[in-house]
Amino acid sequence: MAAAAEGAGRLLTVLVAAVLLAGCASGTGVRVDHGPAAAGTSGTSGTQAATGSATPRALARSVPVRLEIPGIGVDTPVMRLGLAADGTVEVPPIEKNSPAGWYQGSPTPGQVGPSVILAHVTVGQYGDGVFMHLGRLKPGDRIVARLQDGASAEFTVDKVQTVAKSHFPTDAVYGNVSHPALRLITCGGPRISGGGGYRDNVVVYASLAAAHEGAR
Repeated sequence: MAAAAEGAGRLLTVLVAAVLLAGCASGTGVRVDHGPAAAGTSGTSGTQAATGSATPRALARSVPVRLEIPGIGVDTPVMRLGLAADGTVEVPPIEKNSPAGWYQGSPTPGQVGPSVILAHVTVGQYGDGVFMHLGRLKPGDRIVARLQDGASAEFTVDKVQTVAKSHFPTDAVYGNVSHPALRLITCGGPRISGGGGYRDNVVVYASLAAAHEGAR
């Protein structure tokens, strides 16, 4: 219960003006307000675990160091992301072999609440980004987050959504949930002419399916 309360206490209230994410522009455009979130409170937003299935026990907080998505060939290190000077969420650098990035204001994978990981769909002159094929995922696909303490959290995709940035689903992505969840985010949809990036975001919602503690 202590781990669950700790994770829930880190859930966020997020204010979104415009979402320019992962390979689309220099930043996310997602402004984060660390408003109060009641520890242990069950939220109604987001995607819940499958009805009738037992939710695995939440893991202790440990920073993610690697992300694997076998269905689309992703096996990438994970860096930490904070906030930019303007208060928006950072994104991984635009460079060759740019990794995925975990927003460190969110729960770690396997804690109660939505853990948020971002990555580029394209990386400028370097071509395809880590999440180039994120939109190909489908419900039931497997995602594995490997953690710094040797534990691993296995998630199952619940839903994949492509949405206009002007209608980014803030509550569904960042809102409180009562189980360990994962949110993967990148750009999608048509490219905007003149180097303006992409029109949409691709968001993957996933729930914890299995948790493996590290060696003690």
